[in-house]
Parts: sequence; C-alpha cells; structure tokens
Amino acid sequence: MIKNKNHTFLFSWIFLAMINAQNTTIPVNVGVVLDFDSGAGKTAKVYLSCMEMALSDIYASHPYFKTRIVLNTRNSKQTVVGAAAAALDLIKNAEVLAILGPETSTQASFIVNLGDEAHVPILSFSASAPYLTSLRSPYFFRITQTDSYQVKAISSIVQNFGWRQVVPIYVDNMYGEGIIPFLIDALQDVDAHVPYRSVISPSATGDQIIKELYKLMTMQTRVFIVHMNSNLCSKLFSKAKEIGMMSKGYVWILTDGISNRLNSMNSSVIASMEGVLGIQTFIPRTTELEKFELRWKGQFQQDNPTIIDVQLDVYALQAYDAAFALAMSIENVGISTSSEIHKDTSFNSTDLDTYKVSENGPKLAEALSITRFKGIAGDFKLVEGQLQSSTFTIVNIKSEGEKPVAFWTPENQMVKQLNDSTNTSILSTNSKSNLGPIKWPGNPLSVPRGWEIPTNGKKLIIGVPVKIDFTEFVKISKDPKTGTMDVTGFCIDVFHAALKVLPYALPYEFTPFSNPDGTSAGNYNDLVYQVHLGKFDAVVGDTTIRANRSLYVDFTMPYTESGVVMVVPIIDRTSKNAWVFLKPLTWDLWLTTFCFFLFTGFVVWVLEHRINEDFRGPPSHQFGTSVWFSFSTMVFSHKENVISNLARFVMIIWVFVVLILTQSYTANLASLLTVQQLKPTVVDIKDLLRKGDNVGYAKNAYVYGVLLKVGFKDSNLKDFRTMEALDEALSKGSANGGIAAFVDETPTMKLFLAKYCSKYTMIGPIFKTEGFGFVFPKRSPLVHDVSQAILAVTEGEQMMSIESKWFKKESNCQSSSQLGSSNSLGLDSFWGLFLIAGVASIFALIIFLASFLYENGHLLIDSDSEASTSERIGVLFKIFNQKDLNSRTFKSSQPRDRITDARDEVNISPSNNWPESPFSYNNHSDGNSEQHIPPPGQATLESVPRHGFL
Repeated sequence: MIKNKNHTFLFSWIFLAMINAQNTTIPVNVGVVLDFDSGAGKTAKVYLSCMEMALSDIYASHPYFKTRIVLNTRNSKQTVVGAAAAALDLIKNAEVLAILGPETSTQASFIVNLGDEAHVPILSFSASAPYLTSLRSPYFFRITQTDSYQVKAISSIVQNFGWRQVVPIYVDNMYGEGIIPFLIDALQDVDAHVPYRSVISPSATGDQIIKELYKLMTMQTRVFIVHMNSNLCSKLFSKAKEIGMMSKGYVWILTDGISNRLNSMNSSVIASMEGVLGIQTFIPRTTELEKFELRWKGQFQQDNPTIIDVQLDVYALQAYDAAFALAMSIENVGISTSSEIHKDTSFNSTDLDTYKVSENGPKLAEALSITRFKGIAGDFKLVEGQLQSSTFTIVNIKSEGEKPVAFWTPENQMVKQLNDSTNTSILSTNSKSNLGPIKWPGNPLSVPRGWEIPTNGKKLIIGVPVKIDFTEFVKISKDPKTGTMDVTGFCIDVFHAALKVLPYALPYEFTPFSNPDGTSAGNYNDLVYQVHLGKFDAVVGDTTIRANRSLYVDFTMPYTESGVVMVVPIIDRTSKNAWVFLKPLTWDLWLTTFCFFLFTGFVVWVLEHRINEDFRGPPSHQFGTSVWFSFSTMVFSHKENVISNLARFVMIIWVFVVLILTQSYTANLASLLTVQQLKPTVVDIKDLLRKGDNVGYAKNAYVYGVLLKVGFKDSNLKDFRTMEALDEALSKGSANGGIAAFVDETPTMKLFLAKYCSKYTMIGPIFKTEGFGFVFPKRSPLVHDVSQAILAVTEGEQMMSIESKWFKKESNCQSSSQLGSSNSLGLDSFWGLFLIAGVASIFALIIFLASFLYENGHLLIDSDSEASTSERIGVLFKIFNQKDLNSRTFKSSQPRDRITDARDEVNISPSNNWPESPFSYNNHSDGNSEQHIPPPGQATLESVPRHGFL
C-alpha cells in the first residue's frame, strides 16, 4: 500500500510539472509532409503516430524543456507538385521552423530547394536517392541510409554465388535512376556485368509490365535486381508469377526501399515473392524497441480502430528518431519567444520566390549536425547531414515471412552472425555454403546458376573458319544433293565432347565465315571480331588465345598445348670417323678415369710395397708394375697378386667402378656405330636470322606479325596453304628457293609431323602462347561452364582418343629421344662411383699410415739421437722401402734364407747354369741390408744404415 501511495504521489508530481511546463513553454511549429491518399495513407498514419509518440516520450522524460513542437501535417497527394505546394504552405503560412518528410526522393528534391531558400531544415526519414546529396544543401538532413550504401551488399551476394550477369529492373524516375551508376560500379568490382537495364514507368499498366517481362525471358540472364516503390513492385511480382518467372532458375534481389516495407505489403503480394532475396536496414532488437512496439501498437489501435494488422517498418522507426532529434535540437537552440522564429523579408506573401527567412534555421541546422543519441533504430549520428552506413540484413522471403540468412557490414562484408551485444560480426564468410538456408523461386534444392538458354529463344550462331590447309582441325563439307552442311574436325569433336559434359542442352548451329563464293571472309582476327559485333554468338575452331583479341571477346580454357614452334628438316649424322671410339665418353670423364687409374695404382703400390715381391725392385720396375696393374683391370688381365687386406678392399671397389665404366662405354659405342643418329638442321631461330634463311608460315596466321617483330625481313617470309607445298619447300631448303624452317603453333605442327615425322622434327617452343580456345562474347556466362567442361574432357582419356583419331602418325616415326640429343656419357653420370672409389682409397691409405707410424713413430721423437728432422724422416722412408719381415709372406721364406746364408759361409754355391734374374739380385741386396735391421719396435737410428738418405 505504501508503494502504491508513492507511485500516486510521483504521477501527481509529474502531472503538476507538466501543467506548469505548459504554462511556461514556447510552441514551435514543425511541418509534416506525408502521403495520406490511397493505400499509402495507412503508412503515412503510421509514420505520423511514431512522430507524435517520439515527442510525447521526449517531453515526458524532459519536462523541463522550454519548447514544445506543434506538428502541422500536410498531404502531398502522392505527387511532386502536391508535396511542393504543401511545403510552401507550411513555410509561408504556418511559419514552421522545420519540416519532417517527405516520403519519396522525387518529392524531396523540390522541397529541399524551398527549405534552402527559407533556411528551414528538411528532415526526410525515407528519401534515399543518392542524387539528393549532390544538392549540397546545409538544410537537408537524411535520417536514413542512402541507396549508394547498399550496393556493396548487393554485389557481395552476386559475388558469393558466382553470378556473372545481372539485370536491374528499376522505376523510370530520379529515384530509380539514382542507384544505377553506383550499382554498376559495385558489380564491376566483383566481375559482374549488366547486359541490359529494364526501365518501368511509375504509371505502367499490367500489360506494359508483362511485355517487359517477356522481353527479359528471351534473354539468358536470370538474376534481377528490383529497385522501385512498393506499389509498383507489387504489380511487378504479381505479373512475374503469372507468366512463370517465379519458377526454378530465376533469382530476384530487392533493394532496401522495398525490403524495408515488406511489413506493409499484402499477404497475396508476399506469396508471389516467395524465394526472393532482399536487403534490409539492420535494426538491433533491443528491449527498448520491443517495449516501444507494444506501446505504439496499443496507441495506434486506439487512435485508428478501423486500421488493423499494421506493423512498424524501418522508416517508421527512423521517423521516430527524426522527431526525437528535432525536439532535442530545437531545445538546444534556445528559442525564447515564438516571435523569434521567423523574420519577414517578403513583400508579397503570395509570390513563389519570396519567403519568410527563418532566423533560427542556421542555428537549428548546426544543432542537428551535432546531435548524438541512442535511438530506437540505432545510433543517431549525422555526418554532413546524412546518416552513416550501418549493417544490412540479407533476408529470404518465405511463405511464413522473411527470414534472415546473413548480414553485411562495412568492415567485414558478408557475415553469418552478429554479436548480440555489440552488433559486430563474429563469423565472416565468402562462401555461399556458409549462408543460412535459402529457399529459391520454384523451391529448387540447388543454387540457380543465374542464366539459362531461353526455350523460346534462337539457337547459338557459331562461326567456324573456312580452311584450305590443315583441315583436320575444321573441315566444312556440303552434300551437293541435299545442300546439307557437315562440319567435322579435331576442334569440332572437342566442342561436342565439352557440350556432353554440360548439365543442360545448348542448341546451336555452325555458320562458315565465308564469302558468297565459299572462300574465307577474312583472317582469324576478323573472325573473332564478328563475335564482338554480334554476328556470331561464338567461334569454334583453331583460334589462338591472344592478348589483343581478349580485349573484345572472352576465351575459354585452352584445349591444346601452348607455344609457337618451328619445324626443320633432320639429317643422319651417325658417327663414322676414325676417332669415334672416343665419343662414348666426354673429355672430362676420360680425364677423370685416367687420373683415377694412376691414383689407384699408386694406392695399391703403397699398400703392397713392403709385403709383396711383385711391387718391389728398381723404381722404374715398381712404377711400371703399378701402372700396368691398374690399367690391366680394364680387361681384368692383371696377374699380380694382392696380399694386403686394405689393397684387396680398394681393388674390390675399383674393379666394380671399372666394370660399370667398361659396360657403359661398350653399350654407348655400339649405339653410336649401329643406331641412326638424326639431328635437326637448325636448333635456334637466331641462326636463321643470322644466315638470312627463308622461313615459312601459315597464310592468314598471326605468326607472320610475330616473325616481323623478331627481325625477319618480309622478303625472307613465305606463306603456305597446304602440307604438300610445305613439305616440298622444306625439302628444297633455303638455298634452293625453299625454306629452312616453318613456324606455327604446336597443334598445327603436331598435325604436320604426324604425316612427315620421318623427315622433320619440331624445335621449341620458341614463343609462348596460350593455345586454342573457343570464343564467346565478353562476360558471357557460357565461358565459365564450357571452360569447366573442357577441363573435364582434357583430363580424361577422351582427349587422347580424339587426338589419336585426327593426328595419326606414320609407322616409321622415330622416337623424339633420338633427335638432337648428345650421346656422350659425362662425368655427371658417374661422379658417385668415383667418389666411392676415392673415399675407399683414401681411407685405406689413412689406416696404413696410422699403422706404420704406430710401429715406427718413435724414431721421430727419439731424444737420444742427434739426427735432424730430415734425417729422421729419411729413416722412416728407408724403413718403408725395406721388406716387412713380420709379414706372413716373408716369414714363410726365412728358413730358406738361413740355408742360403750357410752356403755362403762355406763358399758353396748351387750349380746353376742359368743366369740370375733381376729378382735374385734384388733379393740378395735386400737380404744383405736386412741383416742389420732389428725387428720392428727395436730399431734405433744407429742400427739403421744411413747411406743413400743424405
């Protein structure tokens, strides 16, 4: 009970304060220009009720305000003249300080000029045409987003679904035309094209609309962007559904001028728009907004009991914010008396060009520019008199109403969700798979591709070149009896194969690019240009993808190899000279092999010298034996035994290397002597330039211009039409009036070599090109689909079967590996073997040296001797030169040596009539010197003879 008493006291206090405020407040006249006639009158009443509620709310929450707005409403009667007359009446007779409205952009353009002259601010909450900004009036305030903001959201939708062509359908007035330049620029940024603009009069009848829609049905494009007022839009979709344009394959996108008013449209109109996408201004669903909707609905039903089922739209909320902002700004201006509102500067109140200029107009305009608050429709902030770009909602119209499927923000473009508290994006997307579920017209399961071949349209007229030579690419034949034309060839088969991959039928007919007499009507550039002129819908043939041609047409993906090559004669250069045995190996491999023979012989000599009689004796004998031993491994004819395990290890590796070398040498030499070696007569186009040889090209081909740019003289260039004439000219050669080479594209030369492969070979590519492609008009939607079909054909076996059908090779064709390649084996093929052999030999030497120094290294550090360092090293060499008596070889011969020594003591010599061999002299000498060498490890510098070392 106490709480109720407190509430009663509070309400009483507020009521008394309001009564007191009314006695001290200053009334301020504000004009309202709306369309109260016809069906729009219901919407105008909604807007007016929101303005009245905004004033009620602000004055209730700010009872201390000294000013009170008094709304003066006028009916624009849905015409520009009516809106201008209403505004003029408000300015001159009602002496309003500001005007709220009008609703349309065409009406606003006239009223803004009046307000500019009278210094009366004009606040429009629904006039969104971009051209109003160009008026640059300081008294015009747009409390809504301009249409130029939403074009980025529309282009994002087009880009996400990959549509390449779009047709705008707009009303024929300044509002409809205002968005078009911005829309086209935005679509071009995402590589989308506008092939046609559909303009509909504001007063168009149903029959006129149907006539324009039938015209659209005959076109390929199926993506339409609708920009008009809601009344005309209702007619448009009613007729579109009637003639079947709301079926599968069609795409309709609404601008926010329509989508923001969906709540005010009849249910029958909404039913005809099922599957349509729309752009709506995003309004955050706040608690304040929900409370306001409940209060407004109750108040509106109370004031308008005959109007039922009315919903608030975006513009109604913006009308609320506009009135709220105006009330705040008028209060901030600080008007003290109603007499200060206007200053009469006119002499005749009935003249159109005279006004009572508002003294407070500039102050009010400045106050509106700096007004900031959190409105029902979002943040209220004007920059240069215009509400700034905010988020848009992408909605999909379904039977149960519009459903959001995505959002668009200036920062992150298309997003799937927004953060509820900050209205910022939390998931960015650039893919249609991340959008919400969309119901398309006709309720298809898949996304419409955006274009169709019209069922009632004409067939595609496809131009084909008329060829005399190389008819394997395109051949045109005519039945003399029936007159039926038949077009065949490699390019035609590829085109047919690509069409079979397409998921739809593509009606077409081939038309030769010819004169009345059947001859070619021009070169390939002329043929391609016919597509740009619209005489052909496409070109199928051996048409090269060129940069200059792509300026006015589009090409599909290439379906042949790329590049310009040259065909030259080949000659047999089989080696038959006396030095052919040197050719199997290159000089660096010969030199490396020779060095390794010497190195291996040296390593074996070092390892075997102390323990093997075969590697001992005079220096010349030792050198000859080592070299002989090493080189004899080539034929595995060496007789010397290898005793050391280290030497055996080295020899295992080296014999393997020699085996590989000899086998490779034998195989390559046999190939040189028996296999035919075909070589091209020319390998570089610069050689032709330097020698001034004649070069051939195909008649009417672009290669002629390329050769001129390279530096060839026109007198050295000859054109050919047939393969037979080309074969004859190449056979003659440049010196005999023929040509030294023929230059053309890879597919053409492959076709020529398929017939003459035994006489010529292909060099190159010498210039880079993109290959053959099919030609379509610029930005044709067929380019993407046909390109994908070509990829499917070229990646499978079907392309190989088509090539084998048209490019049949001769049975005596040589392998390309036999042409122009070097037959000599180089070091790069065997360096791994030499590396292994070298590492093995060095490893063995290191082990031997370490073992030798371990046994005799004390001679270098003997402190008792006065010998110099050179003498010590000389002693080590002397020891190395002696036999290693501890080796198994010499231990087995020691008893025989003792018998020989005993015979010498008693002067008994064996009876032998044969002279002693050098080995026996050598052994005696060695034996005499070895009598003074102590066992290893016990030798001293004094015990070793020094003769021969100093």
